Amino acid sequence: MTSLAAAEQRTATASRVIQPAWVRVMHWTNAVAIILMIMSGLQIYDASPLFNSLTFSRTVTLGGWLGGALLWHFAAMWLLMVNGLAYLVTGFVTGRFKKKLLPISPRGVISDAVAALTFRLSHDDLSRYNQVQRLLYAGIIAVGIVIVLSGLSIWKPVQFQYLTALFGGYDIARYVHFFCMSTIVAFLAIHVLLAVLVPKSLRAMIIGH
Repeated sequence: MTSLAAAEQRTATASRVIQPAWVRVMHWTNAVAIILMIMSGLQIYDASPLFNSLTFSRTVTLGGWLGGALLWHFAAMWLLMVNGLAYLVTGFVTGRFKKKLLPISPRGVISDAVAALTFRLSHDDLSRYNQVQRLLYAGIIAVGIVIVLSGLSIWKPVQFQYLTALFGGYDIARYVHFFCMSTIVAFLAIHVLLAVLVPKSLRAMIIGH
């Protein structure tokens, strides 16, 4: 009976919806929009580099030239803004953010980080985020908001002059935008690595279970 109960428990856990449909759709839409924005953004950056020694190969850029890159960037920008806003509103209204991302404590983050580095962090329950995941996801949402605002201040520095001034001017806003982009790229690298190490998390984001 014990073995049967354990098997039934595993089956129930496996069939439980981990990622609801709206999360999966918005997640992959955001992923496509972000990749398009990064690749086109690198082409825009190459037209006027912030760092003389740093330019990017055409193999990782999109648009072919400045004008083409701007068209791709603006198209992806609207997709990201609309989908991202819908994700934020839905996340707050449904209580998902509160449930998934809180609480976060320094002690909990350090404890889970040590457990992860020593390969002792459990991934049995994908419905619960550990404290490191909570910090990363909450942080990347904040970075996403900043990169959108800095992008608007670069795109329309006259119309959004107060926003541009908040960043310290057009030039500083470009640096903020670039470093936010770099942070997102680093997050994506970690995100993909964790998906490879824990493939059932990727499966849950595809089929929900």
